[in-house]
Amino acid sequence: MLKINIPPIGFEGSIFDKYNLPSPPNGTETEVNGEMILMFEDEEEAVAYLDELEDYSTRLDANAPEKPVINTLVSAINNDEFVQSYLQ
Repeated sequence: MLKINIPPIGFEGSIFDKYNLPSPPNGTETEVNGEMILMFEDEEEAVAYLDELEDYSTRLDANAPEKPVINTLVSAINNDEFVQSYLQ
């Protein structure tokens, strides 16, 4: 199981519903400190989800309200050390 932390910047579990974003395949958890954790079976699944988010992002207006949310998710997944190793 691969877990990727999203910094606590006011996101709550409902961001996927609020912004109509695709959810991670294995859902999310929330840490006591407010960090949201994206759950994946493995790096391959995380990269597939990353691709899905990037595709969704390209269809949005630059000023779309969900754009910063997607950018934060994409950055967190992209910067994960296990995802980076998988991509190399």
